[in-house]
Amino acid sequence: MTDSSPRQTYQDDPDIQRRRWIILIVMNLFTFMSTLDGSIVNIALPTISHSLGLPVAQTEWVTTIYLMAICAAILFFGKLGDSIGKIKIFKLGMLVFLIGSLLCGFSNSLGFLLISRVIQAIGASMTMANSQGIVTDIFPPTERGKALGLVGTFVSLGSIAGPSLGGVILSALGWQSIFWVNVPIGVIAIAFGWKMLPPDMVKTGASIDKAGTGLFTGFILFLFAGLLLGQQLGYGDVRIVGSLILAAVLLGVFLWVESRKQEPLLKLGLFRNPLFSLGILCGFLVFVSNFCFNIIAPFYTQSILNLSPFQAGFLLMLFPIMMVIIAPLSGALSDRIGSEILTFAGLIMMVIAQFGLARLHEGSPIPIVGTWVAMLGIGTGMFQSPNNSLIMSRIAKTQLGIAGSVNSLIRNIGMVVGITVATSTLFGVMSREAGYRVTGLIPGRPDIFLAGMHIVFVVSASICLIAALLTGWRMLHSRHSTEEDSDKSKQRMNASRADGK
Repeated sequence: MTDSSPRQTYQDDPDIQRRRWIILIVMNLFTFMSTLDGSIVNIALPTISHSLGLPVAQTEWVTTIYLMAICAAILFFGKLGDSIGKIKIFKLGMLVFLIGSLLCGFSNSLGFLLISRVIQAIGASMTMANSQGIVTDIFPPTERGKALGLVGTFVSLGSIAGPSLGGVILSALGWQSIFWVNVPIGVIAIAFGWKMLPPDMVKTGASIDKAGTGLFTGFILFLFAGLLLGQQLGYGDVRIVGSLILAAVLLGVFLWVESRKQEPLLKLGLFRNPLFSLGILCGFLVFVSNFCFNIIAPFYTQSILNLSPFQAGFLLMLFPIMMVIIAPLSGALSDRIGSEILTFAGLIMMVIAQFGLARLHEGSPIPIVGTWVAMLGIGTGMFQSPNNSLIMSRIAKTQLGIAGSVNSLIRNIGMVVGITVATSTLFGVMSREAGYRVTGLIPGRPDIFLAGMHIVFVVSASICLIAALLTGWRMLHSRHSTEEDSDKSKQRMNASRADGK
């Protein structure tokens, strides 16, 4: 392995530092579009189904194949970014994503659309895997929390805003427009990106672990197939059980292989850092919890409160709006007071909001619903930025690409697990209440849906509570370590003074 780490860094170059915020805007445009395209398609599935003459169950793969491809490829592109340059991979990813978006809009069959979505997902994974590493490289420590906070804002904004924004675009311009809207924005971002992004300064030249890449891809494909198809066929189906068992076996073999590789796809040593591991785990739990909300809230607002899609979209937009306001402030504040207290406070607020959502019913006033939705957005904004800063600030420069890709991978897996937890819990409770298997809303029986919804939000609140307890433990452990270091420093100073006498 050759280490081509430079003498000069991005932070030493005054020209790069002058345009660092423009670079951040360019990256955030693609961060927003790539995460948005994971959820914006959901609201268009009935229209796509009708347009292509397909059952809705088949068109659901337009969403799932995108998430599957991202998760399967993201570690590879994170490692490749560390090896040959994160900025080079990010630039290429912008172009691939744009081509995929264009092809999606021209699709006239499910097969062509799925292939186009895979191309789009490969481009998205190239940008997702390296954006946080580039930000950590370019921004000085005094501004890193604010910068990563803005990245986290656009990630969550893209993830949460998909259904409401997609509904507006779909009603005005048709289903192809949800893909084509990426093209003009992408062209502008690429033009600025090619001009503003500097050459790569940090790269390792390490070889790529082909065996690890193959094993991890297999694990993701069988895991997602088992989780997503299990919702349709039932988790007792032998094919689903077999798929999940095979995924577990592949994961075990992957970890065994990686622990013996000199240049593995995933450096397991990253997880020996407790702050990194806890940050990754808490980020995963938060995305699971938030996607429980993301799945259930549109059904509640439209089918139970009888709001129009337009009205429901504006009500649910309180979540991303609050995030946009709070996350940058939280990131900037974390640069001054530290990240632990902010992540803990954000998680506590999310727990309160989720339990509040669990108490909603058929006659709940809209202002009350909006209050809980807004609180959830505030709590998420308080958590995401400092947590991203905690994760990325504990990693060596030569591993920022793979660390960023792990963070993005966990986020995308959290989305899928959140969808699975929400739908499985909802339909499980509804089936118990109805006395037969339920896979959709029952006309005239809002009570059965509400029974399921209440349990889903109690589960999601409990998931957030686990993250809050872990973060609280991390905060206390960090303070204890700081106090010990301070005591040792005082002892050394006293000993030095004594020796001087």
